[in-house]
Amino acid sequence: MKHRVVILALDHVVPMDMGTAMQVFGSTDGRYHVRICTPDGLPVTAEYGMCQISAPYDLAILDDADTVVIPGIHGGSPFTDGTIHPLVREKLRAVAGKARLLSICTGAFALAAAGLLDGRPATTHWRHAARFAELYPNVKLDPDVLFVDDGDILTSAGVTAGVDLCLHVVRKDFGTEVANHAARRCVAPAWRDGGQAQFIERPVPHDPDLTTTATRAWVQQRLAEPIDLSTMATHARMSVRTFTRRFRDETGLSPGQWLIWQRVERARQLLESTDLPVDRVAAESGFGTATAMRQHLHATVGVSPSAYRRTFRGVANP
Repeated sequence: MKHRVVILALDHVVPMDMGTAMQVFGSTDGRYHVRICTPDGLPVTAEYGMCQISAPYDLAILDDADTVVIPGIHGGSPFTDGTIHPLVREKLRAVAGKARLLSICTGAFALAAAGLLDGRPATTHWRHAARFAELYPNVKLDPDVLFVDDGDILTSAGVTAGVDLCLHVVRKDFGTEVANHAARRCVAPAWRDGGQAQFIERPVPHDPDLTTTATRAWVQQRLAEPIDLSTMATHARMSVRTFTRRFRDETGLSPGQWLIWQRVERARQLLESTDLPVDRVAAESGFGTATAMRQHLHATVGVSPSAYRRTFRGVANP
């Protein structure tokens, strides 16, 4: 059976957040069955009152869902006073634990209002973090990251971070190749780590002509080679200190963190799409040894290279 995704549009829904889930999950060659509902099956008002959003289903459809997506809201009681309609609260609590719950941007306010985030890590858009913390003090809010994967409940920051979260879910469900294919269809980056910093408003940095973009592209073509911070800084024609600062400003990660994640992604692609021995995959992805690759892959996805290959070679090309 296809994985059943239900998008719950609440009043004051952000249409772009709703469309994000529709586009990403709909770009996987039919692996997901995506439907939309509203609390009572009647139209809801979109953000800023710009239009009405109609859906063919009500809350009853959540009973069949494998994944429930809550798009962002700009208004309504979860956003203003920390409450949510009792019927919505009861239904979300009933499906929690049976279905995976995702929120995009301020959709986290709805999950928190239903009491589903108490004591759990979560994130939301940085502009609304102070309001969220005031309304929901029992949530372990991290306002700096792109998304938080807490197993059966996942939350993201705004708009494009919702794309990152949905691609992360596709990757977990069907592997890197399917996620990368969906990303290409959406003309989106194939991968950004959830722990990467949100692009929070800050003063424009000095030396605006300096950028690490070309160096990052250069490194991605040479992941199998021995590359360190000094090598990257030299290629960018910057001092190590300037390069490190600019790199973090542009990506939200240190050069070392970024390089490890790029190599993990390369290893995952090779494990899914080739029959190369594990030692060869480790060499091609720049880890050098199977032991080093095994450690990093286990830290990222929680399984060994052989277990990862068995899982995703079976589902990537059904």
